[in-house]
Formats: sequence, structure tokens, C-alpha cells
Amino acid sequence: MPVAEVDVDESLVRHLLGEQHADLAALPLRLVANGWDNVLWRLGEDLAVRVPRRRQAAALVEHEQRWLPELAPRLPVPVPVPVRTGGPTAGYPWHWSVVPWLAGSPAAHVPAAERDATAEQLAEFVLALHIPAPPDAPHNPVRGVPLSSREDAVRERLATGAVPHAARVEGLWEELVRVPHWEGPPSWVHGDLHPANLLLDAAGGLAAVLDFGDMTAGDPATDLATAWLTLDAPARRRFADALGGHYDDAAWQRGRGWALCMATAMVAHSDDEPVLAAVGRETLCHVLDG
Repeated sequence: MPVAEVDVDESLVRHLLGEQHADLAALPLRLVANGWDNVLWRLGEDLAVRVPRRRQAAALVEHEQRWLPELAPRLPVPVPVPVRTGGPTAGYPWHWSVVPWLAGSPAAHVPAAERDATAEQLAEFVLALHIPAPPDAPHNPVRGVPLSSREDAVRERLATGAVPHAARVEGLWEELVRVPHWEGPPSWVHGDLHPANLLLDAAGGLAAVLDFGDMTAGDPATDLATAWLTLDAPARRRFADALGGHYDDAAWQRGRGWALCMATAMVAHSDDEPVLAAVGRETLCHVLDG
């Protein structure tokens, strides 16, 4: 995990709230997640505070603040639209958000075979999101871009020895990276549609989609990676059926390439996040099986 540039502890969060949203400052705080980019504190029963822990993530929170209010009304499941925003202050240099606390269980906590109820709902979400993006949509250098731009990163991960079935993975990557690039108009892309960013309801359905920090405009095949990241083979077929003919074979192959790319990152760089590492290993098996 990247080293935090700011220690987002309880005292800092209370300072930020007290200075900029004093009516919320006395609510109970509980640390929920300390991720690569942000720290999430639950605030009372109904809210959460999302605070960047490093400079690289700061702009991502601003993207969510700018664009989620516009995108959310067309999406079929709840997403964490900021209800309050905060800015830089003494002792903290970046923007941050107060978001709704969305109920549900992380999909990453169950194996893919227990996520099958999400297949059609994920397809509905993807179709709703994948509309042409405006010219001022955020650019992300590692999502929505040609797969070939991730060549060095994937090969570096394969060279670590941490990626299982590395020879087979490398052979498949060499095939997928040669698939024709996206030539359509830039589409809105979530960019990180893996099980740790999906919440399930009590029946195993899709309750919410989280973490739009990687949102960008580009190749929608990036989000098709969720077919391998989230679903097993039978559910993957149902996902594809629900999407109908909206994506051609090249898009599906690029989606498989994106799943491979993301899975190698999870496996090679998640020493402190065993759940993500497990998702990465599971995904590589799905990708290799087709």
C-alpha cells in the first residue's frame, strides 16, 4: 500500500468537521477503511467522511464532488454522492467529502459463486453509466485508456513472482493487448468496478456501487472487467446476455484484458489487503478459464 502523506486520524477528522461543518462535529466517529487513496470514517448512523491520505488521490475526490451529483440520477443503484464538501485548511491540504452511509455487505467478502444475483443489476448499471462523456470529463492515465499503455505495469508485476500462473497470464496478456483499441466517442467509465467497491443486500443483490475516484472518459470496456472480477462463468454469461449487443467482441476481449491488468495489481500490491489479494487470485482463474 502506498505510504500515507497525511495521517487521517480521528483528531484530524474532528478538526475538519468542527471548522467546516460544526453541526456534524459531535457525532460518533468509527474508522471503517484505510485504503490506498482515502480513509473512510463512519459518522453517526447515516454518514461517512471520505478523506484523501495522499496527494495523488486529492483530485479524485474533487472529481466525485463535481460529477457524481450529475451522474447519480440516471444510475439504478445508490452511489455515494457527497452531501457536504470540505476544503483545505490549516493542517490538511486537500478537499474531502461527507457522503451517505450506504448499507450493505462488501461483495469482496464472499466468493464469486455467491454474487450471481448481481449479474443483471451490474449490466443495468453499466448500461446506464456508459453514455458519452462531456469534453471536460476527468482524464485518468490508468483507466479508460488503451490496454497497451498498461504493458510495462503488467510485465513488472509478472516479474515479481507474486502472480500465480505467470507464464499463462503473460501469454494471454500478449494476445489481449493486441486487440484493436476503442475508436468510439469517450464514454463515462467507473474505472474500478471490482467486488470491494460493490455492496450486496441481504438477498445477495446489488445494493450500491462505491468509490468513483477513478471515474474517467474513455473506453467503456474498462468496466466490462467486472464480468471476471465479480462474477463466475454462469453469471458472466447472464451479464453478457443482459447487455445484449451493446459491446462487440473486441470490447469483451479488452474487458478481459482489463480484468487481467487489475488482478495482477491486486495480487502483486495487496500485501496489507488480503481481501483484495484474494479477489485478484480468483479473478486470474476466471480470466484464464475464459
